[in-house]
Amino acid sequence: MGYARVAGCALALSAVAACSRHGPDAVPASAAAGGDEGPRIATSPDNVHIDYRVYGHGDPAVVLVHGWASDANYWNAQLPALESRYTVVALNLAGHGASGDNRADWSIASYAQDVAAVARQIPNPRLVLVGHSMGAAVSLAATPLIGTRVIGVIAVEALRSVGLPPLSPSEIEQRIAPFRADFVGETRKLVAGSLFTRDANPLLVQKVAYDMSLEPPAIAVASMRSLLSMDFAAVLPGVHVPVFAINSDLLPTDAARIRKSLPDFTLDVLEHSGHFLMLEAPARFNPLLLKDLDALSARAAH
Repeated sequence: MGYARVAGCALALSAVAACSRHGPDAVPASAAAGGDEGPRIATSPDNVHIDYRVYGHGDPAVVLVHGWASDANYWNAQLPALESRYTVVALNLAGHGASGDNRADWSIASYAQDVAAVARQIPNPRLVLVGHSMGAAVSLAATPLIGTRVIGVIAVEALRSVGLPPLSPSEIEQRIAPFRADFVGETRKLVAGSLFTRDANPLLVQKVAYDMSLEPPAIAVASMRSLLSMDFAAVLPGVHVPVFAINSDLLPTDAARIRKSLPDFTLDVLEHSGHFLMLEAPARFNPLLLKDLDALSARAAH
């Protein structure tokens, strides 16, 4: 497979393996960060309850959006660093964590409405959306729904390239078919075989692979299909804010091609890390995230 196809599919690959159902150690977010007032509920336009928690104080509010087959616990290692400076919102998309699953349309567009529903309940005048893997695609789609309150998007281990030809329906079906046939086996194989460095902690690899496989297959496969079908050419014209990316070095990032669609694009690459870089190397990842948040805040202030 050539570089162009690898880069073009990297966001979809990231989403296919974004995280687990409960996080690597199943630590409740409240235990990791403390000080929140417990779970809150927003209602998406299709009447699904969206669970979220709020930590800390300050502006802008940082809205954390998890990836495919994941939940808000995957941001636990970031909460202490963020809540001392910002209002932090950690949400569970529909069908994930404690959020409702009474939905028929498991699309990126529907997930974007989940984020917008939570944003409407956050009083901060300025928001930054931080999305991991599929959560980055959701954040980009949610940005025009929320409007001018969004001052930036930070895509974590997601944007590799844009502007490449979309996958055909037959290619999408070919990628989905193995997961439909053996969801547990395929998800565990993908995580263990493709998304960590060779010297990664084997216990973390095993835990993520196991937890990912707990996602209800019907939700996971439908979400995968939507992401693989996503037309970024239709979404990106509505994103009129700076987009920052923090990627691992598992795959190359074509920043020059991305800037053709997103002129205000900034990239950091965290060397020697895998797809779950915020779990694997929080001591190196968190400073990059704070740097990007500070930069977006400074731009918005001028």
